[in-house]
Amino acid sequence: MADDLFTALRLDSGAVLPNRIAKAAMEENLADDGQLPDRRLFDLYRNWSAGGSGLLITGNVMVHAEALTGPGGVVLDAAAPLEPFTDWARAAKSGGASVWMQINHPGRQVPSGLPGVVWGPSDIGVDLGRHSGRFGRPTAMTPEQIATTARRAAQAGFDGVEIHAAHGYLLSQFLSPLVNTRTDAWGGSPANRARMLLDVVRAVRSAVPPRFAVAVKINSADFQRGGFDTDDARQVIAMLAPLGVDLVELSGGSYESPAMTGRPADQRTRSREAYFLDLAADLVRTSPLPLMLTGGITRRETAEQVLADGVAVIGMGTALAVTPDLPLRWDAGTEADRALRPVTWSDKALASAAGMAQVRHQLRRLASGRAPAPGTHPAVALLVEQLQQRKALRRYRAWLDTRRPEAA
Repeated sequence: MADDLFTALRLDSGAVLPNRIAKAAMEENLADDGQLPDRRLFDLYRNWSAGGSGLLITGNVMVHAEALTGPGGVVLDAAAPLEPFTDWARAAKSGGASVWMQINHPGRQVPSGLPGVVWGPSDIGVDLGRHSGRFGRPTAMTPEQIATTARRAAQAGFDGVEIHAAHGYLLSQFLSPLVNTRTDAWGGSPANRARMLLDVVRAVRSAVPPRFAVAVKINSADFQRGGFDTDDARQVIAMLAPLGVDLVELSGGSYESPAMTGRPADQRTRSREAYFLDLAADLVRTSPLPLMLTGGITRRETAEQVLADGVAVIGMGTALAVTPDLPLRWDAGTEADRALRPVTWSDKALASAAGMAQVRHQLRRLASGRAPAPGTHPAVALLVEQLQQRKALRRYRAWLDTRRPEAA
């Protein structure tokens, strides 16, 4: 198995990944004026491309200018200039990696202080207990916007897109029986709840070139009682297979149960590494599509075990935020020599926010040419993040005002 990590993978579309190691999507919150990528993102992805990963998946790019996961989010819609995205793709491919743009609509998971819209399949808000006010209240509610972003990503030189249908964002909300309480053709049965995702995939596949990769990220489970589970995931994968999907990435959780950070509400991740391997190994046995697994993988031994269980691509996020050249180290027979300072707070929602702030702190350092600082205290990272968000929010509000019809 030692060589499999560095074996190329040919996908059904004809796209080829140089090896089986992927830099999974991490939300960078590094948009410049106009919600566009700039030199910081170019340098960050150039760094990762030189570090040996075969595939780089960007942090989620927003398809709707009035629906962001945070004020520093990048937006690619019909009105965005294409040149910054072309520069981003070029930088990401400079070291030989393939690069896919993750495209997303947050649905109800829009922070409450942001202007714009909050949509969802039903009018059920995010339940974080005393922290629920962090998100706006959704209005019950288009594939066309997502297809436009995918088409423009191909024009900019990206090698593929990943449609985000995990972690409680809009398409994941439609899949969830807890959030999607509709009684029409968009709710109820697994097939009805998957209808929005399948329509999006069809629209994207028809909007991009044949050899352009199309992937989907779904939860292996929501880790909430009565939520989207492994049986649902198995059915969705089977529905995606005939639609020209190249790869399905498996993750898990949402803001309500942040299993993607190792902190599920129901304690069902198996360990500090490869959180979702047990669920993925079960899905591999019946999956008609190659699977990618992300969540807690930090060591080569673990990555090789995941491959041995039948997973096709190893996704890593935090590990590559701290050690961007980890694939090259593995190839040379060494491991990472550092890790993030652990967050031991009992408040899971706050601990999850601090953990994500720690990761983005490393991304900002890498993007500015500095070395990671994994020992940064979680409270410091969270405070710095809040200050950064305030600045980004002022910039986003001003930009959004110029985009609205009444500003014309």
